[in-house]
Amino acid sequence: MKFEFPLQTGRWVKRYKRFMVDVTLDNGDTLTVHSANTGSMKNCYVDNGTVWFWDSQNPKRKYPHSLELTETPSGHVACINTSRPNYLVTEAIENGTVKELQGYVSLKTEVRYGDEKSRIDILLKGESQDIYVEVKNTTLLEPTLNLLPNELGSVEEGVGFFPDSVSDRASKHLRELMRMVELGHRAVIFFCVNHTGIKQVAPADHIDPTYGALLREAAQKGVEILAYRSHIDDEEIVLKDRVPVVFPTAS
Repeated sequence: MKFEFPLQTGRWVKRYKRFMVDVTLDNGDTLTVHSANTGSMKNCYVDNGTVWFWDSQNPKRKYPHSLELTETPSGHVACINTSRPNYLVTEAIENGTVKELQGYVSLKTEVRYGDEKSRIDILLKGESQDIYVEVKNTTLLEPTLNLLPNELGSVEEGVGFFPDSVSDRASKHLRELMRMVELGHRAVIFFCVNHTGIKQVAPADHIDPTYGALLREAAQKGVEILAYRSHIDDEEIVLKDRVPVVFPTAS
Protein backbone atom coordinates (compact mmCIF):
# COMPACT_ATOMS: atom_id res chain seq x y z
CA MET A 1 0.00 0.00 0.00
CA LYS A 2 1.47 3.28 -1.09
CA PHE A 3 0.83 6.19 1.23
CA GLU A 4 -1.70 8.50 -0.37
CA PHE A 5 0.07 11.64 0.81
CA PRO A 6 3.82 12.25 1.26
CA LEU A 7 5.04 11.64 4.79
CA GLN A 8 6.52 14.54 6.73
CA THR A 9 8.67 14.27 9.85
CA GLY A 10 8.67 15.86 13.25
CA ARG A 11 9.53 15.08 16.87
CA TRP A 12 7.21 13.60 19.50
CA VAL A 13 6.12 16.02 22.23
CA LYS A 14 3.05 14.57 23.95
CA ARG A 15 -0.20 12.66 23.48
CA TYR A 16 -3.50 13.79 25.00
CA LYS A 17 -7.28 13.43 24.64
CA ARG A 18 -6.63 9.98 23.07
CA PHE A 19 -6.68 11.31 19.51
CA MET A 20 -4.26 14.26 19.72
CA VAL A 21 -0.47 14.30 19.48
CA ASP A 22 1.74 17.38 19.52
CA VAL A 23 4.88 17.25 17.37
CA THR A 24 7.74 19.70 16.91
CA LEU A 25 8.66 20.59 13.33
CA ASP A 26 12.16 21.27 12.03
CA ASN A 27 11.53 25.02 12.21
CA GLY A 28 10.67 24.77 15.90
CA ASP A 29 6.90 25.19 15.49
CA THR A 30 4.52 22.84 17.32
CA LEU A 31 1.83 21.11 15.29
CA THR A 32 -1.14 19.15 16.63
CA VAL A 33 -1.87 16.04 14.56
CA HIS A 34 -4.67 13.51 14.75
CA SER A 35 -3.95 9.93 15.81
CA ALA A 36 -6.32 7.14 14.78
CA ASN A 37 -4.96 4.91 17.55
CA THR A 38 -7.18 4.77 20.64
CA GLY A 39 -5.14 2.05 22.35
CA SER A 40 -2.34 2.35 24.87
CA MET A 41 0.41 2.64 22.23
CA LYS A 42 2.70 1.09 24.82
CA ASN A 43 6.39 1.17 23.75
CA CYS A 44 5.45 2.74 20.42
CA TYR A 45 6.93 6.20 20.95
CA VAL A 46 9.69 8.00 22.78
CA ASP A 47 9.96 11.62 23.88
CA ASN A 48 11.61 13.67 21.12
CA GLY A 49 11.61 10.61 18.86
CA THR A 50 10.94 10.89 15.15
CA VAL A 51 7.34 10.73 13.95
CA TRP A 52 5.98 10.58 10.43
CA PHE A 53 2.68 12.23 9.55
CA TRP A 54 0.77 13.38 6.48
CA ASP A 55 -1.38 16.31 5.45
CA SER A 56 -4.86 15.28 4.27
CA GLN A 57 -5.23 18.63 2.52
CA ASN A 58 -8.84 18.61 3.68
CA PRO A 59 -9.83 22.12 4.81
CA LYS A 60 -12.94 20.73 6.53
CA ARG A 61 -10.87 18.80 9.08
CA LYS A 62 -10.11 20.64 12.31
CA TYR A 63 -6.80 18.77 12.46
CA PRO A 64 -5.88 18.01 8.83
CA HIS A 65 -2.63 16.19 9.66
CA SER A 66 -2.61 12.50 10.68
CA LEU A 67 0.03 10.51 12.52
CA GLU A 68 1.28 7.42 10.66
CA LEU A 69 4.62 6.12 11.97
CA THR A 70 6.61 6.50 15.17
CA GLU A 71 10.13 5.82 16.34
CA THR A 72 10.03 3.34 19.22
CA PRO A 73 12.19 3.22 22.39
CA SER A 74 14.14 0.34 20.81
CA GLY A 75 14.95 2.43 17.73
CA HIS A 76 12.54 0.61 15.42
CA VAL A 77 9.56 1.99 13.52
CA ALA A 78 5.91 1.22 14.27
CA CYS A 79 2.81 2.03 12.26
CA ILE A 80 0.34 3.26 14.84
CA ASN A 81 -2.42 4.13 12.36
CA THR A 82 -4.99 1.50 13.31
CA SER A 83 -7.01 2.11 10.14
CA ARG A 84 -4.25 0.29 8.20
CA PRO A 85 -4.24 -3.37 9.38
CA ASN A 86 -7.53 -4.49 7.84
CA TYR A 87 -6.58 -2.93 4.53
CA LEU A 88 -3.09 -4.45 4.62
CA VAL A 89 -4.38 -7.95 5.31
CA THR A 90 -7.07 -7.64 2.63
CA GLU A 91 -4.44 -6.50 0.14
CA ALA A 92 -2.11 -9.38 1.10
CA ILE A 93 -4.89 -11.94 0.68
CA GLU A 94 -5.93 -10.53 -2.68
CA ASN A 95 -2.40 -10.41 -4.09
CA GLY A 96 -1.62 -13.94 -2.94
CA THR A 97 0.94 -13.11 -0.24
CA VAL A 98 -1.08 -14.97 2.40
CA LYS A 99 -0.89 -18.47 0.93
CA GLU A 100 -3.03 -19.91 3.71
CA LEU A 101 -6.09 -17.88 2.70
CA GLN A 102 -6.60 -18.56 -0.99
CA GLY A 103 -9.28 -20.30 -3.05
CA TYR A 104 -12.18 -18.17 -1.89
CA VAL A 105 -15.10 -17.08 -4.10
CA SER A 106 -15.59 -13.58 -2.69
CA LEU A 107 -14.18 -11.27 -0.03
CA LYS A 108 -16.27 -9.00 2.18
CA THR A 109 -15.32 -6.78 5.09
CA GLU A 110 -17.07 -5.65 8.28
CA VAL A 111 -19.80 -8.30 8.11
CA ARG A 112 -22.12 -8.79 11.08
CA TYR A 113 -21.94 -12.26 12.60
CA GLY A 114 -21.89 -14.29 15.80
CA ASP A 115 -23.87 -14.72 18.98
CA GLU A 116 -22.35 -11.61 20.58
CA LYS A 117 -23.27 -9.20 17.78
CA SER A 118 -19.79 -8.75 16.36
CA ARG A 119 -18.44 -7.69 12.99
CA ILE A 120 -15.85 -9.88 11.32
CA ASP A 121 -13.00 -7.93 9.76
CA ILE A 122 -12.76 -10.12 6.66
CA LEU A 123 -15.18 -12.81 5.45
CA LEU A 124 -13.95 -15.06 2.67
CA LYS A 125 -16.88 -16.84 1.08
CA GLY A 126 -16.14 -20.31 -0.24
CA GLU A 127 -18.12 -22.79 -2.28
CA SER A 128 -18.45 -25.19 0.65
CA GLN A 129 -16.83 -23.39 3.59
CA ASP A 130 -16.43 -19.77 4.68
CA ILE A 131 -13.35 -18.30 6.37
CA TYR A 132 -13.79 -15.77 9.18
CA VAL A 133 -10.68 -13.61 9.64
CA GLU A 134 -10.23 -11.37 12.67
CA VAL A 135 -7.31 -8.91 12.30
CA LYS A 136 -5.28 -7.65 15.27
CA ASN A 137 -2.75 -4.83 14.98
CA THR A 138 0.43 -5.91 16.80
CA THR A 139 2.94 -3.24 17.80
CA LEU A 140 4.00 -4.03 21.38
CA LEU A 141 7.66 -5.05 21.59
CA GLU A 142 8.83 -5.94 25.09
CA PRO A 143 11.62 -7.92 26.77
CA THR A 144 10.93 -11.64 26.97
CA LEU A 145 10.00 -11.34 30.65
CA ASN A 146 11.77 -14.57 31.64
CA LEU A 147 9.57 -16.61 29.33
CA LEU A 148 10.44 -20.15 28.37
CA PRO A 149 9.50 -21.83 25.08
CA ASN A 150 7.05 -24.65 24.72
CA GLU A 151 6.59 -27.10 21.89
CA LEU A 152 5.01 -24.49 19.61
CA GLY A 153 8.12 -22.39 19.18
CA SER A 154 11.14 -20.71 20.68
CA VAL A 155 11.26 -17.41 22.49
CA GLU A 156 13.99 -15.10 21.20
CA GLU A 157 14.58 -11.38 21.01
CA GLY A 158 11.91 -9.51 19.09
CA VAL A 159 8.78 -10.85 20.76
CA GLY A 160 5.66 -8.89 19.90
CA PHE A 161 2.80 -9.18 22.37
CA PHE A 162 -0.95 -8.80 21.93
CA PRO A 163 -2.96 -7.14 23.39
CA ASP A 164 -1.19 -4.07 24.76
CA SER A 165 -3.92 -3.50 27.35
CA VAL A 166 -6.77 -5.52 28.82
CA SER A 167 -9.29 -6.06 26.03
CA ASP A 168 -12.70 -7.61 26.66
CA ARG A 169 -13.50 -6.94 23.00
CA ALA A 170 -10.56 -9.05 21.80
CA SER A 171 -11.65 -11.91 24.08
CA LYS A 172 -15.16 -11.68 22.68
CA HIS A 173 -13.78 -12.08 19.17
CA LEU A 174 -12.02 -15.30 20.16
CA ARG A 175 -15.26 -16.72 21.51
CA GLU A 176 -17.01 -15.81 18.27
CA LEU A 177 -14.31 -17.50 16.19
CA MET A 178 -14.52 -20.69 18.24
CA ARG A 179 -18.24 -20.73 17.61
CA MET A 180 -17.66 -20.44 13.85
CA VAL A 181 -15.40 -23.50 13.98
CA GLU A 182 -18.14 -25.39 15.83
CA LEU A 183 -20.49 -24.50 12.97
CA GLY A 184 -18.12 -26.02 10.42
CA HIS A 185 -16.36 -22.92 9.11
CA ARG A 186 -12.70 -21.94 9.14
CA ALA A 187 -11.78 -19.19 11.59
CA VAL A 188 -8.52 -17.24 11.71
CA ILE A 189 -7.00 -14.80 14.16
CA PHE A 190 -4.53 -12.75 12.11
CA PHE A 191 -1.82 -10.75 13.85
CA CYS A 192 -0.81 -7.90 11.55
CA VAL A 193 2.68 -7.00 12.78
CA ASN A 194 3.33 -3.33 12.09
CA HIS A 195 6.64 -2.99 13.94
CA THR A 196 10.04 -3.47 12.33
CA GLY A 197 11.56 -5.04 15.44
CA ILE A 198 9.02 -7.82 16.00
CA LYS A 199 10.11 -11.27 14.80
CA GLN A 200 7.50 -13.43 16.49
CA VAL A 201 4.19 -12.96 18.31
CA ALA A 202 2.98 -14.21 21.68
CA PRO A 203 -0.11 -13.59 23.82
CA ALA A 204 0.44 -10.86 26.41
CA ASP A 205 -0.32 -13.02 29.44
CA HIS A 206 1.35 -10.43 31.68
CA ILE A 207 -1.17 -7.81 30.53
CA ASP A 208 -4.37 -9.75 29.80
CA PRO A 209 -4.21 -13.34 31.12
CA THR A 210 -7.83 -13.94 30.13
CA TYR A 211 -7.02 -13.29 26.49
CA GLY A 212 -3.95 -15.51 26.69
CA ALA A 213 -5.97 -18.40 28.07
CA LEU A 214 -8.68 -17.94 25.44
CA LEU A 215 -6.14 -17.81 22.61
CA ARG A 216 -4.70 -21.15 23.72
CA GLU A 217 -8.20 -22.61 23.97
CA ALA A 218 -9.05 -21.27 20.51
CA ALA A 219 -5.93 -22.89 19.03
CA GLN A 220 -6.87 -26.22 20.59
CA LYS A 221 -10.39 -25.97 19.19
CA GLY A 222 -9.26 -25.35 15.63
CA VAL A 223 -9.02 -21.59 15.27
CA GLU A 224 -6.07 -20.93 12.97
CA ILE A 225 -3.50 -18.39 14.13
CA LEU A 226 -1.44 -16.45 11.59
CA ALA A 227 1.03 -13.59 11.94
CA TYR A 228 2.57 -11.61 9.09
CA ARG A 229 5.08 -8.77 9.39
CA SER A 230 4.95 -5.62 7.29
CA HIS A 231 7.73 -3.84 5.45
CA ILE A 232 7.65 -0.16 6.35
CA ASP A 233 9.35 2.79 4.71
CA ASP A 234 8.45 6.42 4.05
CA GLU A 235 6.61 5.59 0.82
CA GLU A 236 4.69 2.40 1.53
CA ILE A 237 3.71 -0.29 3.99
CA VAL A 238 3.03 -3.83 2.84
CA LEU A 239 2.70 -7.26 4.46
CA LYS A 240 5.48 -9.57 3.32
CA ASP A 241 6.69 -12.24 5.74
CA ARG A 242 5.00 -14.79 7.95
CA VAL A 243 6.40 -14.88 11.50
CA PRO A 244 5.94 -17.53 14.22
CA VAL A 245 3.27 -17.38 16.90
CA VAL A 246 4.47 -18.88 20.16
CA PHE A 247 2.79 -19.76 23.44
CA PRO A 248 5.53 -19.43 26.05
CA THR A 249 5.27 -20.33 29.70
CA ALA A 250 6.64 -18.36 32.62
CA SER A 251 9.90 -19.54 34.13
